[in-house]
Amino acid sequence: MDRLYGTHKPTGLVQKSILAVGSGIMSIADPSRDDMISIFGETTGGLALKYMQEKMVIDPEGDRILKERPIINSKTVDLEYLKTLPIGTLGKTYSNFLGKYNLTPDARRPVSFIDDSELAYIMRRYREIHDLTHVTLGMPINMLGEVTVKWFEGIQYGLPMCVLGAFFGPLRLGPKHTAKYLHLTLPWIVRTARQSRSFMNVYFEKHWHKSLNEFRRELNILEPPPKI
Repeated sequence: MDRLYGTHKPTGLVQKSILAVGSGIMSIADPSRDDMISIFGETTGGLALKYMQEKMVIDPEGDRILKERPIINSKTVDLEYLKTLPIGTLGKTYSNFLGKYNLTPDARRPVSFIDDSELAYIMRRYREIHDLTHVTLGMPINMLGEVTVKWFEGIQYGLPMCVLGAFFGPLRLGPKHTAKYLHLTLPWIVRTARQSRSFMNVYFEKHWHKSLNEFRRELNILEPPPKI
């Protein structure tokens, strides 16, 4: 099999199966291994990625994303411009989020094990909007915030790695966060994920200037729970 895109690594069914099992075990054992999580996502996400593709093709904004294939990194996003936007806008909030957690949009791992260039782009896009999903949902980067986002992504996209994170992540929560998760955060995120617009169909880069509250209303996002 020839390389379909720059970072593609051709693999057969047996190789993918071995990678899927090994990376899945490692992902559960050590959730900080983003390399293993990435491999698990790519080797198990085929059906989910096709589902995401179908949903994007029939949505005007999603179809535009597939045609234009925008990339989110420090070369394509004017981070200095985002800093100048008014407080409360999507762009300003995203900029503050990156600064608070010392993040960069360049940190996402490249896609390697998906044997279709468009599906590989969809996986890449999913990774690149992950931080924007945190921002839009009002979720911090802590265990409860990550579990909440994984529930949202699991329901909206059906990616096995997201479903796995949603079910196993809560086991690592402390008693206080477990109570909040069960009684407040989980019911909220399930309802929100089901009724809101698919984030894969959102051209986030075209909405930097919008008030985050306005943006949430447009996406039918329920009011986030108190800070966690």
